[in-house]
Amino acid sequence: MGNGDRMLEEYLPFVGLIIFGNIENLVLSSQGVVAGVNPVKLGVASLIIVAMWLAIGTFGTQIALPYVDFIDFFGGLVIFILGAQAMIESIRGE
Repeated sequence: MGNGDRMLEEYLPFVGLIIFGNIENLVLSSQGVVAGVNPVKLGVASLIIVAMWLAIGTFGTQIALPYVDFIDFFGGLVIFILGAQAMIESIRGE
């Protein structure tokens, strides 16, 4: 098994959180566009945040592995709450 396979195995416990987190990023970005935020500033800010999370995820994976169940649950809960909040606001027209 190559080095790349070992790295992939380290991230597998976080796959669900990565997928749903990216969906949530799309929802939040679309909210910003609907709210009239400057799309260039929004894009730059999004890229900066994504780069920060990539660095945190890359270097923090080894530290976080013992807590993967808690991180998945808490992260999923936060994503659900933010998504629900976004949907409620869009339905109300805020």
